[in-house]
Amino acid sequence: LGHPTPPVMITVANRTETAARVKHAFDRGGIDIEELCDPNLTLHIDSKVLKKAEQSEAPIAEVPDDTGRGKALTKNAQAEWLRRQVDTIGRSGQPGEKIRHVISVAMLSEGWDAKTVTHIMGLRAFSSQLLCEQVVGRGLRRTSYEVNQRGFFEPEYVNIFGVPFTFLPHETGGGDPPPPPPKVAIHPDRDKERFEIRFPVVVRVERTYQTELQLNLANVEPLLLDPSQYPTTASLARTLEGKTPDEADHVIDLADRKSPRLQEAAFRAAAQLYDQMATSWSGNPSLLCAQLVSLAQRFLASDRIQIPGDWGRDPRRRRIILISAMTRIVQHFGHHIDAANSDDLTPVFDQERPIGSTADMGVWYTGKAVGPARRSHINYCVHDSIYESASAHHLDTHPEVEAWAKNDHLGFEVSYVHRGVVRRYLPDFLIRFKSGRTLILEVKGEPKEVDKSKWAYLADWVAAINSHGGFGHWSWEVLTPDKSLTALLDHHSRVPLSIP
Repeated sequence: LGHPTPPVMITVANRTETAARVKHAFDRGGIDIEELCDPNLTLHIDSKVLKKAEQSEAPIAEVPDDTGRGKALTKNAQAEWLRRQVDTIGRSGQPGEKIRHVISVAMLSEGWDAKTVTHIMGLRAFSSQLLCEQVVGRGLRRTSYEVNQRGFFEPEYVNIFGVPFTFLPHETGGGDPPPPPPKVAIHPDRDKERFEIRFPVVVRVERTYQTELQLNLANVEPLLLDPSQYPTTASLARTLEGKTPDEADHVIDLADRKSPRLQEAAFRAAAQLYDQMATSWSGNPSLLCAQLVSLAQRFLASDRIQIPGDWGRDPRRRRIILISAMTRIVQHFGHHIDAANSDDLTPVFDQERPIGSTADMGVWYTGKAVGPARRSHINYCVHDSIYESASAHHLDTHPEVEAWAKNDHLGFEVSYVHRGVVRRYLPDFLIRFKSGRTLILEVKGEPKEVDKSKWAYLADWVAAINSHGGFGHWSWEVLTPDKSLTALLDHHSRVPLSIP
């Protein structure tokens, strides 16, 4: 099915003599599984085998060396070769990559993490449940952490014979489970180091605020609050023995309760904004608090907040929605306060890793579709959508693109806040032009509400890096289906800085 390494069966015997008999049975072809009867693909390792290898004076095996001609191993070298084989089961280009069957007495070394084990055969008395768990664990090394279209991991299976256990749910019958799809190793390519891209690792962006805060409400985009998105009623009831009597229901309707005053809503908004701005405020804290309360009162009473239906026309119900949506309100008009009153943006770098690079990526594996990446330091580009596939082709062929990389396992991220929660944003591509400018590109089908928060913080990130001046010129762009990537690349390859 395209896998670079074969599946592996492990046989756990009770004694070294039993392990030897199992090895003999497979080697002479007495087992009706042809793929497991090749002695060259079977690894027998236990204390007697290792002792024999260490005591042998004659060459007992020949293994390939760097020249490809092979060399003989004796004594401890042979034992070390056996250990290297068992430690590299299922790893391409390693001594154990072609092994199909491992025969042993013990449970192999602790932490053994071969991901190609599909069958386990137990030929010993398992005196405790812990031993069963240890053996089963040798086959439960998940090969993929990619989610399917339903947002879940695909199930992966191991077939177990002769190992009694009841501590895990297991499936019987129903036919053979499908094997997992083949995985492709993704890693930096040494032959393409000229396409390396380096980037600053920013923990946060700090602002320097003006002493007198201002906010022109005419420049603030209207904020639509849908009452259906906020709970206004609650049903409460006692529960006895897991059951709730129907007559015990008690409904609480916020519309029937005493609504908060607008002044209270303004103070709540000002308190949230104060927590966000106080660390960067250099003036009198009392002055900051007073100005935020005044700005919050103006914004909450303005037409910039739109609530449809009866909840928007009734002042009492309107105040209830304002309190329920306070986090979203603070995020919306707080961003406009930041934009209108920030004198300077300063990036704060990660102290342990201030500079990131495509060269820092570790090897990881994917079952998704991959495509060529001729101008990328990474060997392949993993395609999560048809838009990304087409974008990779354009980046490989555009005359002004010097290097690019898909931001997958690179460690490049932008922190942002959405509805009061700090999150991480990973843009899709990093692109370096021949002019030396760097573009952060997001490929998006249909933007959502959360995307506006991401892009607002990304704009601040770019502005802070350009203000720092130590990383060249950076810009960012969102590629939607109605835009031409070629025209976008033409534009950003010439313009020093562009913030839509």
